[in-house]
Amino acid sequence: MMDETRPARPDRAARRRDPVRMYKELLAARVPEALASRYAPPSPCISVCKIDPDSDLCYGCLRTLEEIGAWANSDDEDKRAVWGKIAQRLEASP
Repeated sequence: MMDETRPARPDRAARRRDPVRMYKELLAARVPEALASRYAPPSPCISVCKIDPDSDLCYGCLRTLEEIGAWANSDDEDKRAVWGKIAQRLEASP
């Protein structure tokens, strides 16, 4: 049973209004581990596969279609480079 007297967390309400912000927060939390990964970095995919027509980046993982398509055949160094680009894109985004 949910406690109706407890106020909703502001970040949860904001995420409901702006799912792209939530995606970026999820991705940003994963960047340090992915860049420090000793072995193959994990895929940045969060199963939100939709391309922003203005930036040509996926809303969920901030990769280009080319980066998404090349991921499976990329070596660990290339995968870390993509994660580095994601980190830069996150820093540059509002």
